Amino acid sequence: MTSFTPLTSFAGGMLIGLAAVLLMAFHGRIFGATGILSGLLRGGDMRDWSLRAALLAGMVLAPGLVLLVTGNWPALDVPVSMTAIIGGGLLVGLGVSYGGGCTSGHGVCGNARFSRRSITATLSFMATAFVTVYVTRHLIGG
Repeated sequence: MTSFTPLTSFAGGMLIGLAAVLLMAFHGRIFGATGILSGLLRGGDMRDWSLRAALLAGMVLAPGLVLLVTGNWPALDVPVSMTAIIGGGLLVGLGVSYGGGCTSGHGVCGNARFSRRSITATLSFMATAFVTVYVTRHLIGG
């Protein structure tokens, strides 16, 4: 069972888009979460590392901001086992490595630039997601 949250989803999408536009406007960088994290782990010059650390900190600390504004933690309901979460994370990491980016880099920024590579990647991971949901919910019964 999934929840339909159009207003919350719209607001989240707008914030992601705004963050991507601001990062490109002020730093000339693509907002790809995987690239941000991998660059942070690789190191490099301090200015670049600081920007990546600030972006990652914002992603991690955002639920605390929701708590401050609303008085409640964001709802988090993960209806799968820890094994499925870890397995899914490993598969996503593998896909990101082979696909040369993630949903934020390809799906948000690349598609906005009409990048054929990003459009192909987005179609690929969306098709995979559709098949995965169908198989796990309707064929396996999870």
